[in-house]
Amino acid sequence: MDAIRKRLMYRATHRGTKEADRLMGGFAGEYLAELNGSELTEFERVLDESDVDLMNWLTGKEDVPADRRGGIMDRLLSYTRSL
Repeated sequence: MDAIRKRLMYRATHRGTKEADRLMGGFAGEYLAELNGSELTEFERVLDESDVDLMNWLTGKEDVPADRRGGIMDRLLSYTRSL
């Protein structure tokens, strides 16, 4: 499990844009250690999304599509809004 968390942390902090690195990396730094197996899988699916889509969703410019909603996305939205 630690190897998975390390890989996800790297992906979260090396997105390609500084803004996405900070948001996704900040979330990962705060919550990654406590995520269970299914939540890690869900977080990995979120990391597969493009930076443009993620930033639009997380900043409220666009609604998150229904098929992309889930526990991790909801936590990411709450995290982003708390900043």
